[in-house]
Amino acid sequence: MAGIAKERRLPPALPLATLIGRELRAGGSERPSLRYGHAGFAKRGEDYFLVKPDCLRVPGDTSTAFSVFAVFDGHNGVSAAVYSKEHLLEHVMSALPPDIGRDDWLQALPRALVAGFVKADIDFQRKGEPGRIVCSRLTPLEIPATNTSSTGEVSGTTATLVVVDGFTVTVASVGDSRCILDTQGGEVQLLTVDHRLEENAEERERVTASGGEVGRLNLFGGQEVGPLRCWPGGLCLSRSIGDMDVGEFIVPIPHVKQVKLSNIGGRLIIASDGIWDALPSEAAAKACRGLPAELAAKLVQALKKSGLKDDTTCVVVDIIPSDYRLTSPQLSPKRNQSKFKSLLFGRRSHSSIGKLGGKSASFGSVEELFEEGSAMLEERLGRNLSLKATSAPLRCAICQVDQEPFESMMTEKGGSYCSSPCAPWGGPYLCLECRKKKDAMEGKRSSHSTACR
Repeated sequence: MAGIAKERRLPPALPLATLIGRELRAGGSERPSLRYGHAGFAKRGEDYFLVKPDCLRVPGDTSTAFSVFAVFDGHNGVSAAVYSKEHLLEHVMSALPPDIGRDDWLQALPRALVAGFVKADIDFQRKGEPGRIVCSRLTPLEIPATNTSSTGEVSGTTATLVVVDGFTVTVASVGDSRCILDTQGGEVQLLTVDHRLEENAEERERVTASGGEVGRLNLFGGQEVGPLRCWPGGLCLSRSIGDMDVGEFIVPIPHVKQVKLSNIGGRLIIASDGIWDALPSEAAAKACRGLPAELAAKLVQALKKSGLKDDTTCVVVDIIPSDYRLTSPQLSPKRNQSKFKSLLFGRRSHSSIGKLGGKSASFGSVEELFEEGSAMLEERLGRNLSLKATSAPLRCAICQVDQEPFESMMTEKGGSYCSSPCAPWGGPYLCLECRKKKDAMEGKRSSHSTACR
């Protein structure tokens, strides 16, 4: 994308509880129904996705239900993508306070997503630590070879994680997988920011300010080829999970956006960059309007299948009011197949566009509740705030490990309270390991002194 969306905190115009109350008093349903589908095509086999429609904030209490959908686009192997699929949600949930109401839970979710992404990155890197050699620092004059650790864990992954709770949608992302929202009124909104160095000037500035270099691959003879990359490592992205063979300035801190849909719902399309490189957001949304989610996912994937050079994964989620009645006649399998072919090859049915269940596609406003993309943990986790109950003042805001007071006084060399020789930390409590991770991401300490990326 050309440039990036302005990253900012947006205080809600009205509290979530007020918005929910209005819906209930107006006779609307707080809990929509979800319909979803997914499709993919494997060229390298490094894309993974997650669909968990029946999560519960409180075990056994169905009134606390929420759903999670995610896409992970791995590179340099599958380990980081597989680990993130299996553990990222677990890390996010561990950072949320227990026994709180829905309104507070949704307000705490953006910070918990940041903590969960960073924790996933730390834990994945720790898996490759035993016996690992220090990675070599590539320069733009060197073609990336098999720069590996002794355990071979040098893979990385993008991550786009979507949490749907009622009509509230919260999206956290690193890398260049994307989530778009298509409203009933035909407006397409981008809920993520692409962290590509080629197109994201702010991220290029951050990487260089943190000690990295940005440049193209320089072949012998001085010819520059390909997209902008960060060095060492040669990665085209500025944010990811994993990637232990590059610098710590490639951070796992996600861009987070939270919106509340109107009570007519909308459609989410979550896909890896193999889709978006050839298909603009608006084209993807427009192509599959009027189709059920499962068929829509297959169509979006099929539109990119020609000339495939990368894995493609697409997850489509329809958020539909539970009292919505599908009044249009059901299509037979044969007619469904004909409709799919007509859309794929450009012959479209006018009655299929902009309609869902025969209702008019009147525009419903989308309330923006929160948006932030800073790579600074102090700004993302808040000043002197704990993600857990205040009864655990020395619980690390990232890894959620409790420490006794005397443990927090220790450094690697048995020094004083400050975990590294840098400016005082004004955010919530961090354990020694997470504090070192924070310092390395901000360029305040060489990444070679901990888990080398």
